[in-house]
Amino acid sequence: MLPNQMKSQTHRGIPARPKTSVTESSKTANHSKSNVGRVHSAPVCEARSMLRGDNNDKPPIQTSTVAKFNKPSARLNPKTIDPFNTSTKNQSVFSTVYINGGIPCCLVHGSVKHKLSWSTPPESVLFDPVLVTLAEGLRETVHPYRFVAKQGFKELLDIPEADQKCIAVLPKLIQPLRAALTHRDDNVFENGLEALRQISATTKDALNIHLKSFLLALAKRRMEKKYRDKVTEVLEDLEQNGGTETLVIIKSKIPTYSSINR
Repeated sequence: MLPNQMKSQTHRGIPARPKTSVTESSKTANHSKSNVGRVHSAPVCEARSMLRGDNNDKPPIQTSTVAKFNKPSARLNPKTIDPFNTSTKNQSVFSTVYINGGIPCCLVHGSVKHKLSWSTPPESVLFDPVLVTLAEGLRETVHPYRFVAKQGFKELLDIPEADQKCIAVLPKLIQPLRAALTHRDDNVFENGLEALRQISATTKDALNIHLKSFLLALAKRRMEKKYRDKVTEVLEDLEQNGGTETLVIIKSKIPTYSSINR
């Protein structure tokens, strides 16, 4: 407002608007900004105090629960032996025999999948002790021992005369197979489950006298939802391969099992 206008308004009885300095207006603006910051800073401080555990009323965020979930990279990077470790401490029977050349096969790495290369044709391999040693290796949890044991066991049982050779060493296979089925590692249990299926298909009713050694472990795992169908399928294979006698043995330990011939 111009000075002349202010004078005219004063003369008419209209009070003039007081002058506001630039310094006072800047203080007012800064004060309003600081108040806005204070309003929004309270939730932030509360969140920070919760993370630090300073707030006694609210429990701190438990970040350790993340460790319960498996990392996505776990499947892409399985546990592998250290090739530079020369210590023999805590080595299993299978790994010791494999390192010393007692298993006539070795792992061949492929771009998509691995395979075994046999220095002796599988048809000429002695099941005692090779198949028995491979059965011991079903409990391995590190690469390449786990793959060699599982694949080697399968390929030996695929040869034409595997039935008679396997029946001859069957009593020696029971203990390592039972140990795999009762192992707490899921991969080891699955290896044992598949091995039991293969032995049943190879030996037929000759396995019946040993079935009770496995049924308690199968009954326990069958109660788990993720293994219910797999275990039931193996039980059905056992019944089909072993005959009517097998059904009686299975029902004595697993009463809830239903026969495939019902």
